[in-house]
Amino acid sequence: MPYTKEHKTRSKERILKSATELFCRYGFDKVSINQIMKLARMTHGAFYAHFESKEALYDATIGEIFRRCRPARLAKGPLSVKHLTTLVTDYLNLRELERKNAPGPEAILFNEIASDNPQIKRAYEKAYLNLRKLLETRITALGRLRRLPFTPDAETVAEKSRAILASLVGAVAIARSLPQEEEQRQVLTAAQKHIFAMLGVDEPRSDDWHGQTG
Repeated sequence: MPYTKEHKTRSKERILKSATELFCRYGFDKVSINQIMKLARMTHGAFYAHFESKEALYDATIGEIFRRCRPARLAKGPLSVKHLTTLVTDYLNLRELERKNAPGPEAILFNEIASDNPQIKRAYEKAYLNLRKLLETRITALGRLRRLPFTPDAETVAEKSRAILASLVGAVAIARSLPQEEEQRQVLTAAQKHIFAMLGVDEPRSDDWHGQTG
């Protein structure tokens, strides 16, 4: 008896969910198809009914992360400095590091920095450009509304977006590698302050951002 369309959709979603968790924890090279299918509680052979390769699954994983992540939802919210800073602080909230089943795009970025795989490099570039575009769009709009203290010309906006991403990815990567929670928090807080300084906006109080929900 052939599987129904709904069954195939659910199976594909299970594979995507498992792959997202494993890729964001360990990176592309350290995760096998067997591990992904074991976590999804499916047979190895079922994999190729949904994806032609591990690289194809990885690319689909990136799309899924961006579709569901909090910044993607924030990007559709009201144009306000509060929404932009929420986007930034959500990444720098230490709780993001503990949500292993709900990783953000920065996990993909720092896991694959040194990859030599051409397909993964293209996927990495896609993730980076999506995040940069998201930041540039919001910064430009807020600048034109005079809610940020600088002229939102293309060069300035691109520079600030790149700098924010560099701080963001570097800080989360370092924090995840450290064993002491307090030092993790200090690294994230320092990066947070730097990002707000780049934007020229006031920092939120610590209780404003530690209490955010995903």
